[in-house]
Amino acid sequence: MHISFLLHNAYGIGGTIRTTFTLAGTLAERHDVEIVSVFRHREEPTLGAPPGVTMRHLLDLRQGSSTYDGTDPDYTRPARVFPRGDGRWKQYSRLTDARIAAYLRSLEADVVVGTRPGLNVHIARQAPRGPVRVGQEHLTLDSHGYRLRREIAHRYTLLDAVTTVTEADALAYRTRLRLPDVRIEAVPNSVPAPAVAPADGDGTWVVAAGRLLKVKRYDLLVKAFSKVVAARPDWRLRIYGGGDATGNERAALLDLIARRELHNHVFLMGPVHPLEPEWVKGSIAAVTSNRESFGMTIVEAMRCGLPVVSTDCPHGPREIIEDGVDGLLVPVGDEDAIADALLALINDDEFRRRAGAAALKASERFDPARIAERHEALFAELVAGGVRVRSRSALRDVVHRSRGAVLDAAYALRYRAADAVRKGKAA
Repeated sequence: MHISFLLHNAYGIGGTIRTTFTLAGTLAERHDVEIVSVFRHREEPTLGAPPGVTMRHLLDLRQGSSTYDGTDPDYTRPARVFPRGDGRWKQYSRLTDARIAAYLRSLEADVVVGTRPGLNVHIARQAPRGPVRVGQEHLTLDSHGYRLRREIAHRYTLLDAVTTVTEADALAYRTRLRLPDVRIEAVPNSVPAPAVAPADGDGTWVVAAGRLLKVKRYDLLVKAFSKVVAARPDWRLRIYGGGDATGNERAALLDLIARRELHNHVFLMGPVHPLEPEWVKGSIAAVTSNRESFGMTIVEAMRCGLPVVSTDCPHGPREIIEDGVDGLLVPVGDEDAIADALLALINDDEFRRRAGAAALKASERFDPARIAERHEALFAELVAGGVRVRSRSALRDVVHRSRGAVLDAAYALRYRAADAVRKGKAA
């Protein structure tokens, strides 16, 4: 098969880029695979181009390049096709509308795969009859605002399939949207086997990783760890990851560490790549998020032989961790439960080593070859089934836009009314 992935920016860093590169590189061992990046802002991909995969881009944003597109008048004109509800909308333009449309019109692939909602909408609206159209959801339906969910419900009817990274999110797509002729399949992200030997479980480090964002609740982890230190002062915590744009979360965590007098026990390590050598220095991984679209760091830690203490948050942890076997699940936001779970593994050497070995074994199901086989089987089945006829009725679009305008107005009224009530209470 000839498979074409449409990616926002293959030259940056992010979970979607990493998982797309891994999947594309694995599929390229048996198929003709390309990654088409809407934007290119540097010479080489930060994560390195996947082997055997053709790379090309649609807009060149490299300053000084002979093909620089930043001066094109359409580059500053707002996009019409890329949906406003997608968080990347301001980066798209009339120029991206035209370039993506031209790419899709010239496409000779058997399968075209979008990797974010805005690009899935482009594929639904602009791809010609012929290639199978697949939209990937790398976050969750619930994580999108009402405007984007409405666009998804309308536009995704023109796709052949939607893949989610969890069964819970697949269920949301099946039950909350009317997509009767669209195949909805849950296929988790893949994580390659690390190039380092797995952890031996003898170290006295707990490791956490991910961007320093409020949703990750590292403040909760630090507070819980202060209780761990009170019982086992020989154990320490490392948190890997860059901060948000403001740096406020990092500053708040450093202040919390100082107030709890944990400066000898809790360390903010900053971003590190690759992370595998750091995982294996630890004996336990910790995830304290309020929500996860999947839980890549859980799988990464397990692939390095670490049992994981994780909040039982939507959507991914429960589908990855077998509670009491290869990790422990605790209620969201429960500081005491996090501390107790960490201490259960810390104080029982045999349990910790047994859970680490189980985590290493269980994580094999996320191997790139196994995940690629699932995508490959889905693509092959859809190609063999042929392309169904899909209506792009202009009248249907007009009705959708009109309904959207009414909903936007109603939403604005509700927001203003709620805001007035809040101000009244404050007064």
